[in-house]
Amino acid sequence: MIDALSTIPVVWKHTPWNKGKIVGAKPPLRPKHVWAIRTQLQIDGRMRDLALFNVAIDSKLRGCDVVGLKVDDVAPGGYAADRATVRQKKTGRPVKFELTESTRQAIDDYLRVTGKKPGDYLFTGRRRPGHMTTRQYARLLSHWIADIGLDPHLFGTHSLRRTKATLIYRRTGNLRAVQLLLGHTKIESTVRYLGIEVDDALAIAEQVDV
Repeated sequence: MIDALSTIPVVWKHTPWNKGKIVGAKPPLRPKHVWAIRTQLQIDGRMRDLALFNVAIDSKLRGCDVVGLKVDDVAPGGYAADRATVRQKKTGRPVKFELTESTRQAIDDYLRVTGKKPGDYLFTGRRRPGHMTTRQYARLLSHWIADIGLDPHLFGTHSLRRTKATLIYRRTGNLRAVQLLLGHTKIESTVRYLGIEVDDALAIAEQVDV
């Protein structure tokens, strides 16, 4: 006798990879959030994290390029330079960026304490040789975000890449400058990346009173 249960087909339920997760473009940080994170890192004495955060904001680099930085890239003479040039891993194209005074100071303090030399990776993890991984970088960012009372699920490493670029566009309207700073080959990529079409449409709509 055949067991009736054995003839019932088994239906496997597929769980989407993004179930329960917030997907899509992560928003940039606001200036007040940037300063809140900087202040908290300074209070906690987390010199590496402060240098990492400041470099990420100023450089506008992708996460893989931020963690891949070497001492020579930002401090070729032993001290942080005003400007730096890095070849992007994704495109293979060089991109230039500025380092503000607060970022240079954070880098110099970090290098002095760690004793890192030219050729060393700038940001290293605690448990493995080589540079910090992008996963470690993302985890650190989640902690920074949570420490100032924001939801870490709403932000990602691209939030840091977008932060200064978005501010520059909003204050100047110079899309070409932002394209160069982000290292995009096509200006259409910059438009999509910043969500300019939506922002501009909302700005126009807010000026119209019916």
